[in-house]
Amino acid sequence: MRTKILAAALLLSMVGFSSAHAAGEHIEYPDVKWSFEGPFGTFDRAALQRGFQVYKQVCSACHGMKKVHYRNLSALGYNEDEIKTIAAEYQITDGPNDEGDMFDRPGRPSDRFKSPYPNDNAGKFANNGALPPDLSLMIKARKDGADYVHALLTGYETPPEGEELLNGQHWNKYFAGHKIAMAAPLADGAVSYEDGTEGTVEQYALDVTHFLAWAAEPEMEKRKQTGIKVILFLVVFAGLMYAVKRKIWSKVH
Repeated sequence: MRTKILAAALLLSMVGFSSAHAAGEHIEYPDVKWSFEGPFGTFDRAALQRGFQVYKQVCSACHGMKKVHYRNLSALGYNEDEIKTIAAEYQITDGPNDEGDMFDRPGRPSDRFKSPYPNDNAGKFANNGALPPDLSLMIKARKDGADYVHALLTGYETPPEGEELLNGQHWNKYFAGHKIAMAAPLADGAVSYEDGTEGTVEQYALDVTHFLAWAAEPEMEKRKQTGIKVILFLVVFAGLMYAVKRKIWSKVH
């Protein structure tokens, strides 16, 4: 139950972005130096695996990632056997069988990430009418996506003096209006990292944001590598064309 409550908080966090801009409020997010930023940026595989662990143990209780397949986890550094083990932890509805009935089976690497709800109506019913958004493209769907998600996850604090909160409200300095109905989605020690990294709210937020950034653009590294090769080719090509031009026009002079 606790995990479900924590995961649901991320839903209101995402909604807060649109509200903040609609109200004309300018909020400065912490300046995080992400390894995937810039033309030479790459994903940190250790951070990706830790982020997947946070998603799996917290966020996946309410948020699906239907554009990601278990086999895609090979990009995080998992081997084939590990991926099969991870996928098999979930029961996937399949069918119909020869008798026309649907059935459940262990997950396979080729399956998409299992949704926490059988359909959208079930998701809305479990969350007071609000369907938790799919997180596959969340980072791309928000301006300053990575910085925004990290900020919301780490922005819970005691309200300033003079600010009164209604029963069930909490203070988040990066949320529109700062008063949010859901409790902080992360807590120190909530997830025990398999690699021994200390489990703090800041670390969880950094890692799960890193994982969501990969999910939103898994081809980023290949795209950047291709771009660099193209630029190098154009530089060499421009040099050759300049040399040819000088050779041709040297006879004229």
